Amino acid sequence: MIRVLFNKKGGVGKSSLVVNLAAISAAQGLKTLILDLDTQCNTSAYLSALAISEEDSIAALFEQQITFHLRKRPAIDYCQPTQFDNLYIIRGSERIKELESELDSRHKIYKLRDALESLREHFDRIYIDTPPALNFYSLSALIGADSCLIPIDCDDFARQGLYSLQQQIFEIQEDHNENLTIEGIVANQYMSNAKLPGKIIDELIAEGYPVIAEYIPQSVKMRESHQSKTPLIYLAPKHKLTEALFNCYRALETN
Repeated sequence: MIRVLFNKKGGVGKSSLVVNLAAISAAQGLKTLILDLDTQCNTSAYLSALAISEEDSIAALFEQQITFHLRKRPAIDYCQPTQFDNLYIIRGSERIKELESELDSRHKIYKLRDALESLREHFDRIYIDTPPALNFYSLSALIGADSCLIPIDCDDFARQGLYSLQQQIFEIQEDHNENLTIEGIVANQYMSNAKLPGKIIDELIAEGYPVIAEYIPQSVKMRESHQSKTPLIYLAPKHKLTEALFNCYRALETN
């Protein structure tokens, strides 16, 4: 299963969800890979992966598509272990900004899909973090993925952007990847004591959007997880935020 997390709106907690859902997957005994396609590299920083050599980064994987090599390195060579069992990463890199225009102009949009296909035999689950924009990299990820998970932060701007986002994903299904599914919308940083988030979620459900039933609450524990560079399943396995993330993971796996 190749699962991409995508939203054109920033600040929705996408990287936090990628790391924590992937960590739960790994803790369940599934060999799990994370790809960090966001130039901010928050996912890589979260897992202390920026210490990994730039030669093993996502930029290096893409760069060999536009430079001459007698023998190209297979995608599996870029997958590096984290400090957590069963959890691997292809670390992010700011250098992908410099490569984007040439990759796009030379029509390399399907190269990530090819790399992901080669990785299926090595990993049980693959999670992809994407930039908050529909650009070359997020499109590449959606073309290569089985499913798309859309995190939102339950404000009115998030709701307004969902329609156009859904239409763009439908176009990708039609033009590039007929097997891509919208797996669900995750209500992240959810404030149960405020009226607006609940109202927005109720409206989305009424409009037929596939909202995951488990909402991820806002909590300072997530910041502590970032600071300690430790996913919540290892840092605070009994915390209500961890339980919500685990229930979200279980809902996805039994979908």
